[in-house]
Amino acid sequence: MEKMVGLENLKLSGCDATNAVINLDQGDPTAFQEYWMKMRERCTVVIPGWELMSYFSDTTNVCWFLEPDLAEAIKALHCEIGNAATEERYIVVGTGSSQLCQAALYALSSLSEVKPLSIVAAVPYYSTYVEEASYVQSQLYKWEGDARSFNKTGPYIEMVTLPNNPDGTIREPVVNRGGKVIYDFAYYWPHYTPITRRQDHDLMLFTFSKIAGHAGSRIGWALVKDIEVAKKMVQYLTINSIGVSKESQIRATKILNELTKTCRIKSESFFEYGYEKMKSRWERLRWVVDKTGDTFTLPNYPQAFCNFFGKSNSTFPAFAWLGCKEEIDLESLLKEKNVLTRGGDQCGSDKKYVRVNMLGPNNDFEEFLHRLLTIKNRNCFEP
Repeated sequence: MEKMVGLENLKLSGCDATNAVINLDQGDPTAFQEYWMKMRERCTVVIPGWELMSYFSDTTNVCWFLEPDLAEAIKALHCEIGNAATEERYIVVGTGSSQLCQAALYALSSLSEVKPLSIVAAVPYYSTYVEEASYVQSQLYKWEGDARSFNKTGPYIEMVTLPNNPDGTIREPVVNRGGKVIYDFAYYWPHYTPITRRQDHDLMLFTFSKIAGHAGSRIGWALVKDIEVAKKMVQYLTINSIGVSKESQIRATKILNELTKTCRIKSESFFEYGYEKMKSRWERLRWVVDKTGDTFTLPNYPQAFCNFFGKSNSTFPAFAWLGCKEEIDLESLLKEKNVLTRGGDQCGSDKKYVRVNMLGPNNDFEEFLHRLLTIKNRNCFEP
């Protein structure tokens, strides 16, 4: 592999002695902050103290706390990107897609004649699915683990993440026995993966957090075909939080509209910026992994034609599924280097894998590469 510009300064000096802890466990998406700093007042929102005081936004809507302007902004962005159908669907807004996932589990299971409903996802799966399905110990549904080994008869719900968190692969349902499917499209945006088709499913989840990095606003939305499912989701959200912050909705509206307005202007498009950012990080990580010899592994992703960019691209996931060729606990070993990651066992997989956040600050990412580059054999893990 040819020399990567900028990596020549990553010096090898035995085992790294830096003491600062780098947290690459959580998917905190601060990598895009530089872009938004350049936008300055274009995305500034000012809200007078007397506005947005009511619980209600639109009492004629199934989702009565959804701001109408946000609904229009969501539809406009999906239309421009071409990643999801919004026609003949109900938009349900939530406090991030995590709350919406729980609302969807409640809605689908409460409408089922069979309870508890089995919840499955193919390994490796998003570790939080286990927590969301198990935390309240609901009698409506029960976590059953890996979709590939699921052999129970009767209704079920399968979680499908595309591209997958944690390994970035393109997923389809595995069970295929007439159950319900919740599609999590948190990362189905052109800077992460080629937009190969306009997704058209009964229940699709999206999050404002991972599109462009605004996780602090805690906004997500579901595109739902069935009005009864949408009503049940709204019922859950009403009991759980009596709606969703209007201030966050207004901010999301402003930023989503800016994404739509500039997405075809190459010099201003966030998606152009995000694509180059993710591409650069993945190229640098692959260079480092290659330099460590036979120590680590990364998935390879096939190229596909992206309808948004109009060219063939690869996938540059928000997380790296880093593996070790030896049968060792990679999470623990990296922790000895003061690098925190999410162990593969939390995702239903093997401890020789970890999930690494690729969306952290520049300094953290560069320091992570430096520490990884010092690991060429097991001796670097020994105290």
